[in-house]
Amino acid sequence: MLESHLIIYFLFAVIQFLLGTFTNGIIVVVNGIDLIKHRKMAPLDLLLSCLAVCRIFLQLFIFYINVVVIFLIEFITCSASCAFLIFVNELELWLATWLGIFYCAKVASVPHPLFIWLKMRISKLVPWMILGSLLYVSMICIFHSKYTGFMVPYFLRNLFFQNATIQTEVKQATQIFSFVAELLVPLLIFLVAVLLLIFSLGRHTRQMRNTVAGSRVPGRGAHISALLSILSFLILYISHYLIKAFLFSLKFHVKRFIFLFCILVIGTYPSGHSLILILGNPKLKQNTKKFLCHRKCCQ
Repeated sequence: MLESHLIIYFLFAVIQFLLGTFTNGIIVVVNGIDLIKHRKMAPLDLLLSCLAVCRIFLQLFIFYINVVVIFLIEFITCSASCAFLIFVNELELWLATWLGIFYCAKVASVPHPLFIWLKMRISKLVPWMILGSLLYVSMICIFHSKYTGFMVPYFLRNLFFQNATIQTEVKQATQIFSFVAELLVPLLIFLVAVLLLIFSLGRHTRQMRNTVAGSRVPGRGAHISALLSILSFLILYISHYLIKAFLFSLKFHVKRFIFLFCILVIGTYPSGHSLILILGNPKLKQNTKKFLCHRKCCQ
């Protein structure tokens, strides 16, 4: 018999899973329909679609972990599944980083030759960014499989690998450092891009306010909305990274509150940010409304 707090937690996990798969599925379906109609896809739509596919797989794995931990069922493990998890996890972070750079290059205004060059060519660079991320993450997975072994966090090893061999502290520390360092690179790039975008939008909003003092400034609401969207993206991204680093470096008992809370926070990022993307994208927002209205009419 499940305890009451586990039942409540599982309900939250189900809602999170359904929201994540729905929002990311909407992004993939809408951009897929556009691809079929126009036989081409805009760079931003391509980046969003790849990111949404990665997040759907992440949501599936996170929900599977929740089911295993709450109901204590057998965890099916193999080297291929661990490799796929590392691949999807790191690829999703890199794609989210490129999305931050894309928004920064398109929206921010920085009088620097390198930034101006990036602003003019960012759309053409998107396919190469995605391809480069795929190659980089594939090399990371190959490196782990050949030299360090797949980086399975302690809590997964203790819960699901009952017969796993105990590693030395040196090897454990090496694997943890390798994991954090790999995720630290996209985090730093993302922080630079998003902070540039925030400062640029903030400066532009202040300039508009000073230019037309005492009157309603056209477009001011849009800039404030963009700032809030970017700030929420930043908070979700950093919290996701910190919680993952925390989980990969500490041991937990199966049903401790902090462990379940960390898993819930990890699942909030791929679902919450995709919802923010839909609300901030007119095309995705309109198609989502059409889908919901059509569903109500069918009922």
